[in-house]
Amino acid sequence: MNINLQIERLVLDGISLSPGERPLLQAAVAAELTRLLASGGLSEALKSGSALYNVRTAGIQLTSDASPARLGEQIAGAVYRGIGK
Repeated sequence: MNINLQIERLVLDGISLSPGERPLLQAAVAAELTRLLASGGLSEALKSGSALYNVRTAGIQLTSDASPARLGEQIAGAVYRGIGK
């Protein structure tokens, strides 16, 4: 099964990233979400093909020393809980 996922906009309230950290966060979200979808799959409701305007997720717990990579993993996990199995 092929899954095509496009995230047009990611809104992060209360999180400040430098311009250099943004690509790191983006890469971490993409890598972790790819891993989660490959190992866990997509929800039955989305398997037939769908476009979602948005995916609401539960909040994530941040620490003051969270790296862009760790933050990306947490965001991907939250998104996956909204679209995965």
